[in-house]
Amino acid sequence: MKTIKGPGLFLAQFAGDTAPFDSWDGITKWAADCGYKGVQVPVWDARLVDLDKLASSQTYCDEWAGQARDNGVEVTDLSTHILGQLVAVHPAYDAWVDGFAAPEVQGKPKERTEWAVEQVKKALTASKNLGIGQHVTFSGGLCWPFVYPFPQRPQGMVDMGFDELARRWRPVLDHAEECGVDVCYEIHPMEDLHDGVTFEMFLDKLDGHARCNMLYDPSHYVLQCLDYLDNIDIYAERIKMFHVKDAEFNPTGRQGVYGGYQPWVDRAGRFRSLGDGQVDFSAIFAKMAAIDFDGWAVVEWECALKHPEDGAREGAQFVKDHIIRVTPHAFDDFAGGDIDVATNKKLLGIG
Repeated sequence: MKTIKGPGLFLAQFAGDTAPFDSWDGITKWAADCGYKGVQVPVWDARLVDLDKLASSQTYCDEWAGQARDNGVEVTDLSTHILGQLVAVHPAYDAWVDGFAAPEVQGKPKERTEWAVEQVKKALTASKNLGIGQHVTFSGGLCWPFVYPFPQRPQGMVDMGFDELARRWRPVLDHAEECGVDVCYEIHPMEDLHDGVTFEMFLDKLDGHARCNMLYDPSHYVLQCLDYLDNIDIYAERIKMFHVKDAEFNPTGRQGVYGGYQPWVDRAGRFRSLGDGQVDFSAIFAKMAAIDFDGWAVVEWECALKHPEDGAREGAQFVKDHIIRVTPHAFDDFAGGDIDVATNKKLLGIG
């Protein structure tokens, strides 16, 4: 068994325009001061990183990662969540997500998709340059507007949507194979990969591509009423990354899973700071140890109630308290002995 690395912190929710959150030097020092050993980096945030340089300059990679280490943290992974989102956008969401893209491709869906694919490829090259073997992203979604349809979906529409999703992602995954990097899709509402079934549908279209993997985040499963512990057992071989995020689901006579268009604080299902929700992290960390997961436990802070800086500091200690330093031997080894074929046969009565 292997001991999970951590705690790590996803920086996307903390980067901002004021110190120490407005620079790579400042935010890495702050993360280390909170108790983190690693940081997961959103590559679209130019305040923290230059993706083009990461993908093209080994010197820049070494200096950038070295500055983080000097400040007390290492780079755990790179994230292209919002760039992956742009790989597959249903027209209903064009105006909504257009601001994620470079100005020159905004308002041009085909060009925006091509640009997003190249950005994710750059991030995979950058991961290779940094010596990191896994990468997190979103799948995007062509079928999501039809997740709970009326009238019925036309026959074959979902299958066609997943054919197209796989067509767009296959060259990215092939590039990931060349780089030696796993692409870990965060299984997430609004993405076509939003549960185990849809992940399997996608994987089937990709002929089981070895670089198509998962980021495990139990918070999204709590809000779908999905068995998040069984999920680990089912997908153990494909879970390559782990977001430690809490959530709670408190349905009432007025609302349930869909939330009735309410703001986060008023929803039946909402994200919470670590320890304030309903996720059984003791069971999750035990299962992660049992399946030999040796990646990072990365805190993704999202909470409608608590201040993010308080959530970050509490989160670091929460993960430290839950990481299981795995045992190098069985607890009853003292009562064991060397292999003795004759004795074993005698004990079994097989002469």
